[in-house]
Amino acid sequence: MDTSPKTTAGSVPTPKMSRGPKAFFAEVVREMKKVTWPPHKETNRLFGVVLGVCAFVVLVLTVMYLVADKVIHILTRGF
Repeated sequence: MDTSPKTTAGSVPTPKMSRGPKAFFAEVVREMKKVTWPPHKETNRLFGVVLGVCAFVVLVLTVMYLVADKVIHILTRGF
């Protein structure tokens, strides 16, 4: 049985797609076992960095909204 990707003259090889969901998930599990996962300490540190950046972005956007709201209020209704 030939499992190599099929090609036609001058086209890009396409994989055989009739394997089904069971084979797909088996391949996903096999690939996930190959992943080198970061240590727990590094994961926690990076999670803290992501939360900090998100909090900073929320703060900046909130300040921008309040300033824009005040400017629009002043321009449309005066002081």
